[in-house]
Amino acid sequence: MRKFSPLAAIAPCALAMTLFHLPLAQAAEQDPRFTLRLGAMNIDTDNTLRGSTVIGGQPINLSEDFGMGGKEWEPRVDGLFRISDRQRLIFDYFKYDKKRRQTLDEGISYGDTTVPAGSFVKGELKYQVATLVYDYSVVDSEQFDLGLQLGAEYAEVSADAHADLGDLYQGRFLNEKADGIAPVVGARLTFTPSEHWLINLQGQYLNTRWGSFDDYKGDLSRANAIVQYNFNPNFGIFAGYDWFKLDADKRGSDGVIGLKQEFKGPLAGVSLSF
Repeated sequence: MRKFSPLAAIAPCALAMTLFHLPLAQAAEQDPRFTLRLGAMNIDTDNTLRGSTVIGGQPINLSEDFGMGGKEWEPRVDGLFRISDRQRLIFDYFKYDKKRRQTLDEGISYGDTTVPAGSFVKGELKYQVATLVYDYSVVDSEQFDLGLQLGAEYAEVSADAHADLGDLYQGRFLNEKADGIAPVVGARLTFTPSEHWLINLQGQYLNTRWGSFDDYKGDLSRANAIVQYNFNPNFGIFAGYDWFKLDADKRGSDGVIGLKQEFKGPLAGVSLSF
């Protein structure tokens, strides 16, 4: 699998700076040049594993929902660099890393096979997304801003699972990883009803066919909203809600396997502006 290169994330930034050649001094004096939001997201997940194949000449289809054992707090970071009144570079990073272990309290026997007490299945799911977009404000007023976005997004999903079921099975039975980079498009709405308050809405979309996700075909969607209160021009707090959805299939010689995952939950953190 392709490894993530920092150069791939920096490329849209360099491209935007090269194309527009606008002096930084054009940015509005009352607006900060750089804003960094550091926070965490209380993530809940919905997961569906699906597949289809042919066994003995008969088509077999599978669709199974599975849980990851409750909510999890994970870091979330986003940053904004203002090039001019209408132009911004926006960076977002999200990560999810969940481990789960299921242990058999009592032994199970069927026929000549016994699965002893203490047998277990354990797994780990990792998911991360990093996005860098160029944002241009097609509407730019004192209290309302509408921006359109174009950039690049890196996504990585990996799943690993082991089992110890006595004489029945021992070892790893799942080890999958997919990652890649693709162009992403998006839109942003920003409201500033007063000096201290800011409301920001954002949506983004990519299709795996646009980028380097090997044999995985599908899409990744994201939407979020935050409300921020600024105590002064340099420090504020924010709260909101974030939602991601990954829906992709991989076709192989013996069939198709697909995964749909939704990550959603409230978020909160602090904002630093300079």
